[in-house]
Amino acid sequence: MKLGLENKKKMVWLAVLGPIAVLIFAYQFIPMFTDSPAASSSSAEAAAPVAAPRTTPAHAPAGRSKKVYGENLDPTLKLDLLASSEQTIYEGNGRNIFVSHAEDIPQPKASAATDAAVEQAYVAPPPPPPPPIPLKFFGFASKPGEPKKIFLQQNEDIFVAGEGEIVNRRYKVIRIAPTSVEIQDMVGSGPPQNIPLTQG
Repeated sequence: MKLGLENKKKMVWLAVLGPIAVLIFAYQFIPMFTDSPAASSSSAEAAAPVAAPRTTPAHAPAGRSKKVYGENLDPTLKLDLLASSEQTIYEGNGRNIFVSHAEDIPQPKASAATDAAVEQAYVAPPPPPPPPIPLKFFGFASKPGEPKKIFLQQNEDIFVAGEGEIVNRRYKVIRIAPTSVEIQDMVGSGPPQNIPLTQG
């Protein structure tokens, strides 16, 4: 008996609270319940553009304001105006505008006295020669049958290098000849320079 009464109470509470929960849900998540009719009509009126009264432009002639610029425009074709424009004959100055007359254009005449300095073509001065490489070639460091190696001196420093090697992190040994060595400055990026063999 007790179980039946409890079930009836639950059914009553469910019948009362169910529609209230549905209304709260609809109010929170469905926007049509939140907007009042007065607010929607006022927002629609605010969104509608205000039609400006049609006025004639300031540059329109005073006599033609109603006929041309007003609301009652006449779309019919004016045949008399077309006929009068067909009767117009082109009256030019006798020159054919469709033919080029290059000979009629006056050509500028060169003056007899010309400046010799202007006529002479400008020749750019040659670039300055690169500074000499401060290395001295004073002997060979290789033995017979080994790749060629040479002694190079810069101030108090002495270097031993072969072909393709870089000396003092700047100078590259390009080619070793019996009486000279060809070295290129990698920083100055100038042309290779020949350094002769120094005796003693």
